[in-house]
Order: sequence, then structure tokens, then C-alpha cells
Amino acid sequence: MEVNNRIKEFCSWYSKENKITQKELSGLVDISSSQLSSIINGRDKVGLLIVEKFLNLDTRLDANWLITGKGEMLKEYDKNSQTVFKLKTDYNLNNQFIPLYEIDASAGLITLFDSQITQNPVGEISIPNAPKCDGALYVRGDSMYPILKSGDIVAYKTIHDPNNIFWGEMYLIDIDVEGEQYLTIKYIQRSDKGDDYVYLVSHNGNHQPVHILKSNIRALALVKASIRYNSMG
Repeated sequence: MEVNNRIKEFCSWYSKENKITQKELSGLVDISSSQLSSIINGRDKVGLLIVEKFLNLDTRLDANWLITGKGEMLKEYDKNSQTVFKLKTDYNLNNQFIPLYEIDASAGLITLFDSQITQNPVGEISIPNAPKCDGALYVRGDSMYPILKSGDIVAYKTIHDPNNIFWGEMYLIDIDVEGEQYLTIKYIQRSDKGDDYVYLVSHNGNHQPVHILKSNIRALALVKASIRYNSMG
């Protein structure tokens, strides 16, 4: 019954971490609440299918620990390499696979977000406890350095209406500058030039803030999380 005991330990931790009841947890695992209770109390034998259900629930759960008891319950990962940018209204998804896109600089976000065009992702990423994301892109440029550097990955949530901006948050923004497409990452703040404008601010002090017309925004996405690559060699 050692596997049952480890599942009991994981369920206790997971319920407290996510502030959910045992019944709600059973729904996430896709088993009945009575079956989960039987597993936790050692009345039901745990098979491979049940093990897979728990491993699919949270990608941090270590399979070796769950099956053999060796190691730690949660996999080790570099917490400094992953950053989540959350709003108060966000809710976390523990088992979320986010499509990763590589878009041509001349195409921009507007092509990626166009519902009439199918973009094929180059891969998928998973960020533990991240809010719901629509996709992810590689960072180009240094406007948000040192928070973000070129080559990092940002996960985003598409914003369909430029009027639905959360002031002061970080955005992927596709702008029309005198007929030229410009894709960047900036904080968007209120502009003192009026409601028709927004104020774009970089984290990197070498980039000057600028007022732009809302009508020049071609596409917009709220940055929800980032992953940093640390190359070696």
C-alpha cells in the first residue's frame, strides 16, 4: 500500500496548494470521489492507469517517487528560469501545453492571430501553475532587459480589443509605424495625450518611452509567463 500512501500525501499537498476539496480533486484526476477515497485509505489497489492519471494532473509530480518512493515528490526545476505574470482574475492550469510559434518578422502578430490562417507550432511548452495561455513566441530585441532577453520565450493571452488594456502590464504589441510593421514587448500605460493614445514603456532604460495612437495597434497580447534559456558551452 506504499503507492496509496504516496498518493495520499500528494493529494493532501495538492488540495492545500490549490485550495480545492477532495471531491474537486477527484474530478480533475477523472475518477469518482468514492474511488479516490478508497485509494487514499488503502482499500483499492493502484494500477498503472491510476498512476498515469495523477502524473497527467501535475507535470511536477515525479513518477519515480510515486512508483518507487525514491527521490522527492516534486521534480526539481530552476524556478529562476520561469516567471509567471498574473492578474488577480487569473486561474492556474496545472496540466497545460502551450503551442510555441516561430513567426517571420514581417508577418507579425496579426498574421498569427488571424483566424483564417492556420499557423503550425514548432513545438509545445509547459509552465507549472501558469494561467491560461493561447501560445508562446521567442523574444526578439532587448526592450525588456533584464526581465526578458533575446532568445527567451514568452507565453501570451490574445487581446482582441485594444480598449481592454490592463494598464501597466506587459504586452506583445504589433504596431504600424508609418506603414512599417513593428513587433515589440512593452509595458502599456495611460497616455496624457488623451484616450486615443497609449504610452509604451520599456524596462530597459536605453529605450525611450513613446506615445502611439491606439489605431496604430495591429495586434495585442498580454504576456503571461516567460522561460529563460541559459546556454552553456
